[in-house]
Amino acid sequence: MILTLDVGNTNIKCALFEDDRLKKAWRMSTDRHKTHDEYGVLLSMFLKNAGYDKSEIEGVIMSSVVPTINYTIEHMIDDYFDVEPIQVVPGIKTGINIHYDNPQALGADRICNAVAAQKEYGGPCIYIDFGTATTFGVLSKKGEFLGGAICPGLKLASEALTERAAQLSKVELVKPETVIGRNTITNMQAGIVYGYVGQVDYIVRKMKAEIGGSEHIRVIATGGLSRMIASETSTIDIIDGLLTLKGLRLLYERNAR
Repeated sequence: MILTLDVGNTNIKCALFEDDRLKKAWRMSTDRHKTHDEYGVLLSMFLKNAGYDKSEIEGVIMSSVVPTINYTIEHMIDDYFDVEPIQVVPGIKTGINIHYDNPQALGADRICNAVAAQKEYGGPCIYIDFGTATTFGVLSKKGEFLGGAICPGLKLASEALTERAAQLSKVELVKPETVIGRNTITNMQAGIVYGYVGQVDYIVRKMKAEIGGSEHIRVIATGGLSRMIASETSTIDIIDGLLTLKGLRLLYERNAR
């Protein structure tokens, strides 16, 4: 079986695959202060509780957008699973053409999403990853990565608002019943959530116009807040919460041999 690790700014998403079948998926918080033993014990417990043993892990692949934690995760994989992980770094075989001014600057998570979107849905398509930052990626009809956009994530935008405005306190990120709020909390929730929905729809419409053509361009959403945003947008067609992890599995297959 193959273990995939997607190290993000907020969470580390893990999944266990047997061939192309997902067996189990977990999340743990990204903590730069945790030791490799803490991560190793936690992941071992995840596996044990799901009925698996770490000795069943034949290979590991990881992507990371947090360089400061990479050594800790690599050390954990070596110590607890006794395998050398494949890392999503510049030069890895992706199987797609990347039309980017500097392909080496493309984030590991965006590479994984592009690979999975091409395999699962084909082109043309737009995929959106709602994480700490929200990233948009575009694939052409031929499955080429054309570029995209990056904007602050929903939580990041909310935190910036409350940190810079002295009289505004943190609020729960949920959809209010109406856009016209009757108190400060629902006012903030309406502005944050529905304002973000409008941003997503506008960017997607502009991207579709730039891609052109008469074909339907599918829009795929992934990431922790994808369901909340997708339920209000008029442009998102598919929610695939495991897109990044699927991409990691595909990259393992293309680079393990």
